[in-house]
Amino acid sequence: MVSSGSKRKISRDAGLRSLPMEVAGKTDIGRVRTNNEDCFGYDAGLGIFVLCDGMGGEAAGEVASELGVRSVLAFFRQAAEKGEYPATESLAAVSAGAKALGNALQAANLAIRHAIAADSEKNGMGTTIVAALVRGDNLAIAHAGDSRIYRLRGNTIEQLTNDHSLVMEQVRRGLLTPEQAAQSPLQNIITRALGVADTVEAELADWALAKQDTLLLCSDGLTRHLSDERILTMVAESLSLAAACEALTASANEAGGSDNITCLLVRVM
Repeated sequence: MVSSGSKRKISRDAGLRSLPMEVAGKTDIGRVRTNNEDCFGYDAGLGIFVLCDGMGGEAAGEVASELGVRSVLAFFRQAAEKGEYPATESLAAVSAGAKALGNALQAANLAIRHAIAADSEKNGMGTTIVAALVRGDNLAIAHAGDSRIYRLRGNTIEQLTNDHSLVMEQVRRGLLTPEQAAQSPLQNIITRALGVADTVEAELADWALAKQDTLLLCSDGLTRHLSDERILTMVAESLSLAAACEALTASANEAGGSDNITCLLVRVM
């Protein structure tokens, strides 16, 4: 189901949850863009949460991001019906859930490549992606691009993903400082994404979850304008996750709103 109110949301709350969770999300076009190429979706019953930030122009970015979200959700819904994840080949020392996420991202990449092949006007479209799978107290994540996943625990906030962007690669190599990267005209150049090649190099990882942990999946339209500390404070001061989403998007807009802004918050109860 795609909600027409927040047009870029795909969700379902059904099935058995591994842990009780509160979920809220919001996407906003921002103050500069003429269309919203962000999309997010989740199936709380299956513990799967996805966010994409599309690219490509002429509405192709919207197509890519929605295909990315729908494909990942479909992968896990089909796996749930079969009672198992499709077989995976991976040398990564990660959980079965993380490997399944890797397979889901490959399936999403293939869906976007097929859409490009079927319509030459979609050539060049692609999307970043972050995906989280909650299983008991284990959090598996997979991502490609510069959208992010954070874990908020108590009075701390930790970025669980690495930005796959040109400037952050330079930061990791010591060629730029984080402050220089934030001001660089090249900060929009990403080094991994769905749809740009026949396969995608997704980064996979596992993390531990505890009660009252909050996950934040977000596009760079949020983090470009709000510091990690500001995000932590706003979530902590909000009466609910829905209120936090409203506050975060409003604050990013007040700071410039130079891109689409999307956040998806998940709290383990």
